[in-house]
Amino acid sequence: MGDARKVGVAIDFSICSRAALQWAIDNVVRKGDHLILVNIRPDAHYEETEMQLWQVTGSPLIPLTEFRDAHVMKKYGTKPDPETLEIVELAATQKEVHVLLKIFWGDAREKLCEAVDNIPLDCLVIGNRGLGKLKRAILGSVSNYVVNHSSCPVTVVKHAHT
Repeated sequence: MGDARKVGVAIDFSICSRAALQWAIDNVVRKGDHLILVNIRPDAHYEETEMQLWQVTGSPLIPLTEFRDAHVMKKYGTKPDPETLEIVELAATQKEVHVLLKIFWGDAREKLCEAVDNIPLDCLVIGNRGLGKLKRAILGSVSNYVVNHSSCPVTVVKHAHT
């Protein structure tokens, strides 16, 4: 990937992660950068040999051309939503960025921090679900954990409705 910056965005195809993606494109990403979408799938016991291999290291970096293909995404156990695809396709053409997807399986907090080091990312943008104090205390906050444990700068983007 040479000298191009690697800007990561945590994406779970929710409205909050799409807001973070759009914010990253509008405010951080510039021509020639690599926009790497990091998707964390719940930990599961996959019977398919390929997924067993990827469970530890994460998937290979998936280019946008394959990311658009529903058949390819099915083998990774994920289905990108049309809104997210539209956002990244627009960024790829208008901002001339290289869009890649990397999928990990396991706990979102730990895997996002691992992604920062393993890819490696220059920065990470993550959405905030806007949990209340009680829910955050019970469930824990992924964004709070990543901000405190990541080895790169992390920006947390709050969705307008949170």
